[in-house]
Order: sequence, then structure tokens, then C-alpha cells
Amino acid sequence: MATVSKKRKFVADGVFFAELNEFLTRELAEEGYSGVEVRVTPARTEIIIRATRTQNVLGERGRRIRELTSVVQKRFNFPENSVELYAEKVANRGLCAIAQAESMKFKLLGGLAVRRACYGVLRFVMESGAKGCEVVVSGKLRAARAKSMKFSDGFMIHSGQPVRDYIDSAVRHINMRQGVLGIKVKIMLEWDPTGKSGPKKPLPDMVSILEPKEESDPIPPASVPVE
Repeated sequence: MATVSKKRKFVADGVFFAELNEFLTRELAEEGYSGVEVRVTPARTEIIIRATRTQNVLGERGRRIRELTSVVQKRFNFPENSVELYAEKVANRGLCAIAQAESMKFKLLGGLAVRRACYGVLRFVMESGAKGCEVVVSGKLRAARAKSMKFSDGFMIHSGQPVRDYIDSAVRHINMRQGVLGIKVKIMLEWDPTGKSGPKKPLPDMVSILEPKEESDPIPPASVPVE
């Protein structure tokens, strides 16, 4: 087996992940696809699909997941029985930008008004415990001229390292009758010291005020009798 340089290996891994993500996004859009994770072990490659409706991803008696495994294996030339697909349920879909963007996409395709769909997503995200949310819809919304509408609620940051840690964002395109609409959903997660529903690292400008210590009363000076 020919050795591959580290640079080429990283590029190949990135291309594999991008193509796999694109394929699963198209294939599992209605199942609430919310991302994929690839774990490579010496024995096999494990692909974990995160979705809101895992039962639909698995299919009847696991038929759908077997079909997806076969397609991935043939496309990427994996040896027999060396790739395994798993489905994992999203813990809180209200804090997942991909799930919310897909939900909004189907709402708009179903003919719901743009404002109503956006406010519905905003309310659901904020009720799920997010710190802030922003939804941008652009394209030919009503009139012939394209315009952009932005809906936001709560607290949102736009720069620095915390954006990478705290912001979950997703972009989707919808082919409507009058043209293409673009949706962008940004969700700012709440700080969680356990790291389950948000980043462990606190915001750099967060100030924690400590409780003052209990102070004991000073002892009054005692008069000592002089001999």
C-alpha cells in the first residue's frame, strides 16, 4: 500500500466528509437530518448519522440503513463489512440549526407565510433554552423584487473565537415557484458547565459576582485593671 502524505490525507478526509454530508443532506432531508460524525478505527469506519426521526432513518427492520451502508460502501470503495452506519437521535432539536432550517424549508414549501414560519422557529428555539436566535430569509418573498428579511431574538455574538464555540448555523435553499429562497438560521447556545447542551468554556467577557463573606463583629477593646 502506497504511503500518502499527511497533507493529501487531510484533504482526502475533508472531501470524503463533505461528499458524505451532501449525500445524506439530500437523502435524509425529511427525516430531520442534523449532521454526521465519522469515527475511524483500525477494524472499521463508523459513520454516526444524527437525526430527529431515527426510526425513519433505520427503516422497516433496518432496511433503509442497510441500503445507505451499501451505497456508501460502493461509492467510496470500502472493503466488505468495513463500514458501519448508526443512527443517533438529536437530544434537543430546538438547539440544532440544521434541523430548524430543514423544518422551515418544509413549512415554506407547504405554503406557510414567511413571517409566520420565521416567528414560529424563533419561538421554538428560544423556548428550547437557546441564548439567542437569528433567522434570515432572502429572495423574492412577495413582490417581483428580491429582498432580505431578518428576524432575531435574544443575545447574539458575531466575532471572535466564541462564535466558533457558541454559534450553530445552517443555510438552506428552497426552489419556490417564483425563484430560489435562501434561509440562514443561527442559534447561540447557552453556557453549560457539563458540556451537554452547550459549550463548557464560558464567554470571555462573562463576569461572575461572588457572594460577600460573612464578617464577624469586631471584639471591643477590654479595659485591663492596672496593679
